[in-house]
Amino acid sequence: MSINKFNSEGYYDPTAFEALAKIEREAKEVFSFRPIVYICSPLSGDVAGNQEKARLYCRYAVDKGCVPIAPHIYFTQFMSDDTEKERNLAMFMDIVLLSKCAELWVFGETVSRGMAMDIEKAKRKGQPIRYFTEDCKEVLK
Repeated sequence: MSINKFNSEGYYDPTAFEALAKIEREAKEVFSFRPIVYICSPLSGDVAGNQEKARLYCRYAVDKGCVPIAPHIYFTQFMSDDTEKERNLAMFMDIVLLSKCAELWVFGETVSRGMAMDIEKAKRKGQPIRYFTEDCKEVLK
């Protein structure tokens, strides 16, 4: 359905047309396609600090027009990274989520054991991998 330049009585109404056209353009921007990206960054060590950084990386992805998936923020809300059984299950679920993503985004210079597994899985599946610094500057490799 398109917006008409004429009102319901048939009169030319440019003000209403422009207002409605602007609303339609903004809605298309908000609801346009957004690829899902997997956020890969360290968790161990300073867990609280690393989770805060991961939240910033997710915000960066949203600002770049993507839908971020950061399992190390989500799964730690109800699973323990300290238990081998729980960690292995979480790593399995990480891989499931990674397979649904368009790209893997790796943040920071430190690559943990879990991150290395995610990167290797993405490489084997041929998924695009992008690397970023801790301050969200892309590193071209």
